[in-house]
Amino acid sequence: MRLFFLLFLVVLTSFGAEIQVPTVNLSLSSPEEPKELVNTLNVVIVLTLLALAPSLVLIMTSFARLLIVFSFIRTAMGTQQSPPTQLLVSMALILTIFIMEPYARQSYDTAIKPYLDKQIGYDKAFEIGVKPFKNFMMKNTREKDLALFYRIRKLENPKTIDDVPLTILVPAFVISEIKTAFEIGFLLYLPFLIIDMVVASVLMSMGMMMLPPVMISMPFKLLIFVLVDGWNLIIQNLIVSFK
Repeated sequence: MRLFFLLFLVVLTSFGAEIQVPTVNLSLSSPEEPKELVNTLNVVIVLTLLALAPSLVLIMTSFARLLIVFSFIRTAMGTQQSPPTQLLVSMALILTIFIMEPYARQSYDTAIKPYLDKQIGYDKAFEIGVKPFKNFMMKNTREKDLALFYRIRKLENPKTIDDVPLTILVPAFVISEIKTAFEIGFLLYLPFLIIDMVVASVLMSMGMMMLPPVMISMPFKLLIFVLVDGWNLIIQNLIVSFK
């Protein structure tokens, strides 16, 4: 690569080309006008949001529920690291994009696009753009969890969804998602647990107490899971579970 760069410079010099090396000027100075300070703060806010974007995907979308349920399935089947964690995370992320696409499209059409066309300001764009995601979180948040944080803050009950701040809605949504994911995981765990109990009982009756039941039950669990097309059923019901 270095040799290629040197040859490139030699060729340009031989043809009489003027090479202009760009310079970068890094300086720190206090803003002279309020507008400069506002622009600087806007850049800082945007960079902060970009840094927090992965966390927002985890806590404001369907990602948490999907990943927890997938982890329960792998544990219930006893397949150790198959499917691998990276594959489960990727599958949960792809399904999250599929589930959240209508809300993201609505947010883009009503907020981001008018903002890019300079029809509304960024504060109004944020207020309008966050509404679809608030609707999604409100539909999947239990009133009990929402009331918990209102009691902690000692606030009055909201009259409309617009009155619910994100600082209260997001933690309530996370708690509801974890509870729902554990409920689904428990229901999925039961059939595999029954298979383990049946295999263990058969081995005990045959006097094979030293043989680990998991080693014998895992092929049966995999066979049943494949025969009923388990991934298709689970993903279908997971998507339907979001209101």
